[in-house]
Amino acid sequence: MAREKATVTLDRSKVDTAKTLIGARTISDTLDIALDRLIRAEQLRRDVAAYRRAPPGDDELAIADLELELDLDDADIDYEGLYGGR
Repeated sequence: MAREKATVTLDRSKVDTAKTLIGARTISDTLDIALDRLIRAEQLRRDVAAYRRAPPGDDELAIADLELELDLDDADIDYEGLYGGR
């Protein structure tokens, strides 16, 4: 990831609080982490908004009612012997 220097004006109190909360060593680390979290939160907010505009239909919800057989291909493993029925 390419990084470049930037000059910004910040509220030092907010930066110090953020650094303490996330355990960052530098202002750059703090801003990098904060921007990552902001980006993820905004993407999630947009995904939720899109979902609310077009929630799943009955046919999509019906998938949850389908029978499911889970085969881990581990029938030869003695879990009782390994873990003693914990």
